[in-house]
Amino acid sequence: MRIIIKAVPERQEFIDYLKRNLPTAEFCMDEKKCAFDTFNRSLAMAGDEPCIHMEEDIILTRNFIPKASRVIAERPLSFIQFFSMRKADLTVGSRWDNDFLMNQCWYAPAGYSKAILDYYPIWAARYLSENPNGTDLMVKHFLKSAKVKYWIHCPSLVDHRIAKSVINPTRSSKRQSLTFTDPQE
Repeated sequence: MRIIIKAVPERQEFIDYLKRNLPTAEFCMDEKKCAFDTFNRSLAMAGDEPCIHMEEDIILTRNFIPKASRVIAERPLSFIQFFSMRKADLTVGSRWDNDFLMNQCWYAPAGYSKAILDYYPIWAARYLSENPNGTDLMVKHFLKSAKVKYWIHCPSLVDHRIAKSVINPTRSSKRQSLTFTDPQE
């Protein structure tokens, strides 16, 4: 399974952790202090191949690869979210959804990464100044425009680290999963 991780050089400790635990993962390093440049380059790296996309500010569950592989094997043609922080995660659990949020870790079936990249030039919201770094917003709008529901897997297989955002330091650092368990040290 191909894994591409978007990362900023300032977070070398997080990168080292992921390299230890995901030795075959590929990294798409931020080069321009621009979330969309890095995001779009990571989509281009994946091309038409199925791929797990991640951000470097995560903690993995133990045995991440086997757990993610089992979920993907059940739905290999479905877009899958491996991180969620919604109340329904506790009450409903795994489910279909159509309101994508958070790019910490998700699976794109074959063709989806390229399709999202191709969507960027026609994505009207990219011209709005209210969220110039909302890469998850672009994924959300792509999925809605394509009328694609995605699968939220619970429990979350990754958690968002408690850390200041490099993109926007005023963002809350308290954006953690309600269902994440068994962290990989």
